[in-house]
Amino acid sequence: MHPGFQKISLELSRVTKVYPGVVALQDVDLSIQGGEIVGLIGENGAGKSTLMKVLGGTVSPDGGRYTIDGVEVGKLTPSEAAALGIAFVHQELNPFTNLDVTANVLLGREMTSGPLRLLDRQAMVDKVRPILQLLGARFGPGDPVSDLSLADQQLLEIARALSMNARLVILDEPTSSLTLSETERLLEVMRQLRERGVAVLFISHRLTEVEDIADRVVCLRDGNNAGELTGAEIRKETMVRMMIGRDVSQFYEKSRHRIARPVLEMTGVRTSTFPGAAVNLSLHGGEILGIAGLVGAGRTELARAIFGIDKLLGGSIRLDGKALQPHSVPAAIAAGLSLVPEDRKEQGLLLDFPIYENLTLPCLNTLSRFGVVDRARENELAESSRRRLSIKAGSLSSAAAELSGGNQQKVVLAKWLAMNPKVIIFDEPTRGIDVGAKAEVYHLMQALTEEGVGILMISSDMEEVIGVSHRVAVMRRGHVSGILNSDELTEENILRLAVG
Repeated sequence: MHPGFQKISLELSRVTKVYPGVVALQDVDLSIQGGEIVGLIGENGAGKSTLMKVLGGTVSPDGGRYTIDGVEVGKLTPSEAAALGIAFVHQELNPFTNLDVTANVLLGREMTSGPLRLLDRQAMVDKVRPILQLLGARFGPGDPVSDLSLADQQLLEIARALSMNARLVILDEPTSSLTLSETERLLEVMRQLRERGVAVLFISHRLTEVEDIADRVVCLRDGNNAGELTGAEIRKETMVRMMIGRDVSQFYEKSRHRIARPVLEMTGVRTSTFPGAAVNLSLHGGEILGIAGLVGAGRTELARAIFGIDKLLGGSIRLDGKALQPHSVPAAIAAGLSLVPEDRKEQGLLLDFPIYENLTLPCLNTLSRFGVVDRARENELAESSRRRLSIKAGSLSSAAAELSGGNQQKVVLAKWLAMNPKVIIFDEPTRGIDVGAKAEVYHLMQALTEEGVGILMISSDMEEVIGVSHRVAVMRRGHVSGILNSDELTEENILRLAVG
């Protein structure tokens, strides 16, 4: 850190924020000191995002006070928060990919020299290089940002924060899209920041990581402080109970109904990603078949090929005993196949459209006559979907972008359930949603299997795969390296097949 670096001491006391009809924060307390990692947990809608915005100065509270470095301050503006050393690394990264690393790190704070104030490129590189070395970055000051992985872009954002002499770095779901190795690397960077006196506020739904890294945990529930944990008290089971009031063991309850005949059969299926690997696999009605494997094993590519998004290089797919012909998305939907994609925001929702239009989008043909949508029937279907999945929204006319992550996932599910599918492919069904919403998704999946629906579930969450699946097919380099029955489901067995 720079020679004049001073550890931050920050305390928020009785912070309240009220929106029309909603109390987002009610008398919330939060403190954090330099050289400390504090985990901030809570379900979607618990108030974490609002509290973050208060810290960053983008939202002014309706009550409460701030004390920073022992001095009480009034409401913060974003520039004042930055000047005090508060920096953010948001979940949705938006780097300028047409620029290099140095230009991104020092964007808006470029260094100049001479009477003409020309850009001093060398001085900028000299400032950025030691920060990248501190973070253990594998990229250099001159590397194009377009070449960086998602994990490296996270480090880039942290480098930008440190270049502004950040004393408090707030990380919002930084590991939600990272691999296991990338996650461990980022957690190690957080440990290094702690050692150098930087305070870290770590917001995450991945409670195992919070347990691993946090010195202290603060939990919010419905806009209120729900409790605080320190040291040995920080355990996943305790955090879950604090967040939602029930044990994590209640999440994974496999239904014990009879598994029916195959509803989805793949024979010799080959994708463009792994043209030399053929997949032979069957899914039964009433079954959850987990698809496990390391990132890059070809799981998502298989899902896209089954659904008709990507072209098949070979093989055949049968749905409910009938060949899926032609191989296309409309044919797949018509045959009773649905796909809940990994990236719900980019591929599953029209974020700027109203919630009700997202809910009814696949059903417009049945809701229309002579090309005109029957609005009354559309509203009735949307409201029915809202009730069925307990979608929490002030109004179905609101944009889908305004929903929490868990409720966005429910909208993606609901639009397909209205089509009464025979098979649903879930690609990372609970990524980025809180534990309460996860429990609701698992319950819904089990209920669907009891109705005879076949579910193909791709997941990188080992606990989820073992806890929810009736069988697990493990993929490696584009092919199925083995299938495990319920009594064989252990992390060791899955990893052995995943790595060969």
